[in-house]
Amino acid sequence: MELYFLKPGSKSSNTIPVSHDPRRPLQLLSAFRIFISASFSLLYITDNLIIPLGSYNPEAFLTYSIVYLVLGIIIWLTLNTTSIPFTIKVWASALTDITLLTLLMHVSGGIQSGLGVLIVITVASTSVILGGRAALGLAALATIVILIEQISISFSYPKGNSYPFAGLLGTTYFGTAILFMYVARRVRESEDLAAKRGLDLANLAQLTQHIIQRMQTGVIVLDQTGDIRLINESAAQMLYIEEAQHNANITKVAPELAVQWQAWVKNPNRDPEAIQLVSNPIDISPRFARIGDHADSGAVIFLQDMAAMAQQAQQLQLASLGRLTASIAHEIRNPLGAISHAGQLLAESDNLDDNDERLTQIISDHTRRLNTIVENVMTVSHRNPSQVELFNLSNYIDQFIHDYTIGHGINKELFYVKITPVTTMIRFDTGHLHQILTNLCQNALWHSQSANETPYVSLIGGRAETETRPYLDIYDKGAGVSAEAIEHIFEPFFTTESTGTGLGLYISRELAEGNQAHLNYIDEGDGRRYFRLTFQDPRRHID
Repeated sequence: MELYFLKPGSKSSNTIPVSHDPRRPLQLLSAFRIFISASFSLLYITDNLIIPLGSYNPEAFLTYSIVYLVLGIIIWLTLNTTSIPFTIKVWASALTDITLLTLLMHVSGGIQSGLGVLIVITVASTSVILGGRAALGLAALATIVILIEQISISFSYPKGNSYPFAGLLGTTYFGTAILFMYVARRVRESEDLAAKRGLDLANLAQLTQHIIQRMQTGVIVLDQTGDIRLINESAAQMLYIEEAQHNANITKVAPELAVQWQAWVKNPNRDPEAIQLVSNPIDISPRFARIGDHADSGAVIFLQDMAAMAQQAQQLQLASLGRLTASIAHEIRNPLGAISHAGQLLAESDNLDDNDERLTQIISDHTRRLNTIVENVMTVSHRNPSQVELFNLSNYIDQFIHDYTIGHGINKELFYVKITPVTTMIRFDTGHLHQILTNLCQNALWHSQSANETPYVSLIGGRAETETRPYLDIYDKGAGVSAEAIEHIFEPFFTTESTGTGLGLYISRELAEGNQAHLNYIDEGDGRRYFRLTFQDPRRHID
């Protein structure tokens, strides 16, 4: 999502116009002009002229009305043209009104006909559009035209002479121009202020949306019926919701989450339970918050990937463990080294019988095992932070097997690999993944041998159509893990072998959690037992 801030005067359909649009009052004035001229023409044609309209010269009244109507239509048609400057349109409109309304007033009895009041509307509208000296100039022009009309009518129709009313009408023109100039200025200032506030709100809303969309925490906004009103990218990827389903009901796209939401609506004090979706094999912790004060209002759902939470807890745990191992490293390794050296010297003696040699061998084996345990613990506590990279899973597995078989001197044919699709990409620390696969493959080869089977390891993975995360399954021909041991295999120092340290699987899971991945042992029955490494969704990485 690209984030950009709008500035005053920028053109965007999502913002409030910053400047006042003067075309609107001109359009209203044009519509008024057409209505008045058409009404005058219709009244004459239907022989329903109201006194004093056209009382001095009905035929001229009809002629002026038709001319007024034609000019009004022409002005209306030219409003949206860009070839004519806007100021010329305004003055043409105003002069048309003043001229034709004065002529209509002249053949209807002069000032006493009341048609001069219609010019007030023109003065008011033009004052709103032009403002300043132009508005006062138009008021002065209208006043002069009215006075000329009175002078003219005093010669043609002495009874229509009404100079006091002409002066009063001119004063009205000036008063109207000044009043609407002031009102228009205040309206523009209010519009500009409102537009700036609207622009700030638009930018703030855009920034908020950008932040929500980029959050690692999933956010879903529901209305009272459960329809999704807002969902960010993280939530859509966690729930595997496609863009076409962003406005669907939560019960259709995530029924497991809908059950939790409905239970929370009935009892807001209830602590929600972590859920695992059918479409995405990850543990998700939901949290709910009500929108508004009413019980039937909508809700905001926050979704937290348990792997991220486990990673934070792991960092605290490793920090404490690191301080502990740093303080006891010398206390253990120094006497351990002395014991090992003394055992080696004792083993070199020529006066040892078979029992003594057996005892020195026990000392050597157990000091070596204890040293391995110390090194593994220090590996967990002092390991470097994850250096996550985006790479192809199939290519990496091929390279890993090549390096592993050469390093351990075994046949490459002992491994079977199938990654579907071969273009599957993952985000992981390559060093951590190498250590995890080394531990799992060593266990697989060892247990295959212990079960009197030819060592054989299968690595099958990729991305299923119904899942958002890539995965990698590690199979072997061993007897599998007993039901009693399954719950403890990832605990530190738990082992079923007398020579093992019990830290291999623990370290592997810790490294996986450090990369927001999951390592689980799955027993489907019928001999299908395997370790599954579920990677983080590569799309959720923030650059």
